[in-house]
Amino acid sequence: MDSIVVAGNDQVTTDLDGETIGLQMANGIYFNLNPVGTSVWKLIQEPRKVRRIYEELIKEYTVQPEVCERDLLALLQQLAEAQLVIVES
Repeated sequence: MDSIVVAGNDQVTTDLDGETIGLQMANGIYFNLNPVGTSVWKLIQEPRKVRRIYEELIKEYTVQPEVCERDLLALLQQLAEAQLVIVES
């Protein structure tokens, strides 16, 4: 939760009806983020601790804290594996 995450520079994205659609340029992977994922994406346009992202999501959405943490960490893991974000410990 203390890692810092930021969106990588090698992709193009656009908003479409509250969702984010994007293309990772280096490997050609398309991605689609639902409205919650889009909220996360907007938050990580600047380097931010995972804990701060979690706190913002808890404020914005009605969700159990443990569910929020689990789902946020899973999303960030997927984004990292697709080389869409940079994670610094």
